[in-house]
Amino acid sequence: MTRPEAIATGGLETERYGHLSRHLVASGYALVAPPVLQPVEPFLELSGEDIRRRIFVTQDAAGAELCLRPEFTIPVCRHHQASRPGQAADYSYLGPVFRLAAGESDEFVQAGIESIGRTDTPAADAEVLGLALEGLELLGVSDAAIRFGDMGLTQAFLDALKVPPVAKRRTLRAIAAGRPIAGLANAAGAEDPHAGLLAAIQGQDPKGVRAFVEDVLSIAGISRVGGRSAGEIAERFLAKAAMQAQGGAGLNEDNRGLIERFCAIAGDPDRALADLRGLTREAGLADAGLEAALALFEERTGFMAARGLPIERFRYAGGFARNLDYYTGFIFEATRAGGSAPLVGGGRYDGLLQHLGSAEPLPAVGCAFWLTRCVQSA
Repeated sequence: MTRPEAIATGGLETERYGHLSRHLVASGYALVAPPVLQPVEPFLELSGEDIRRRIFVTQDAAGAELCLRPEFTIPVCRHHQASRPGQAADYSYLGPVFRLAAGESDEFVQAGIESIGRTDTPAADAEVLGLALEGLELLGVSDAAIRFGDMGLTQAFLDALKVPPVAKRRTLRAIAAGRPIAGLANAAGAEDPHAGLLAAIQGQDPKGVRAFVEDVLSIAGISRVGGRSAGEIAERFLAKAAMQAQGGAGLNEDNRGLIERFCAIAGDPDRALADLRGLTREAGLADAGLEAALALFEERTGFMAARGLPIERFRYAGGFARNLDYYTGFIFEATRAGGSAPLVGGGRYDGLLQHLGSAEPLPAVGCAFWLTRCVQSA
């Protein structure tokens, strides 16, 4: 197990890192040290083949692909699966991670926490954010600006608008990338490179389509494409075909306008919630899932206030989104006032454990500190 004092950094940095790690352990998050070498497949499945350009990949004697861990969340979750499957546990970590980033070292020290299996979602979210701010204080950062969002709320809003699955995914990706959604309307159609295939499988038996795609990839000797299995690729084709049959992306002018207004909502949690409820009423969205997401937002804010967190300094941003294959709910990041590089960031990823093989869904939330940035900003 990695000891906080064993991290190879300068004297002041080592001392601060050790203070942070001991504080996280004292808060109930057991220190773990997952192996540096990790299977590459989970990272590709969740982030796509593009991540290959930013990570360090090798092979073992049997030819299986491994990588130097580019982050800790997946390795900690794999550790949990191997040691305490199906149970609740809280973990902390401190150690090096390896990935290419413009203007920064390709090896840097990261600390963080992962809370797995807690069902008191709003309280767990507030606790992780509170520990993130306490950690920044220990690292010498007292004036961080906090921005947060909610992937679950964003998805619930799109569901309430009845945006079809493929259009919903494209919309979420556009929001996460900061791209306008106007160009997504009717994105599937004659210009789609797979338009002929999509037309051919419309209305066909889904089992037959899956078998066809699996057979074609098998003949070509391909097991996965961009981290997706043959079955997952078939599902995407079926969803696109259904969308094409509905006449395109399903984003009419009214829906686009509502989504743009949703993304423009910003402010402290209380003000943002009032604006979100106002937009929901104005749009006539009487949807149980959306109401549940708004109630969770309100309850989370209550737990933040109960912990004494300065919620008046927090800024919700409707257009703040992250990788939808990873995050499922509350997300946040802290930056130096006036800065843009995150010092600490994290959020809720309720689907990850099941993706890694858990027999049942396990809620999870965590955060990671970019320690070098924190110390340089102090």
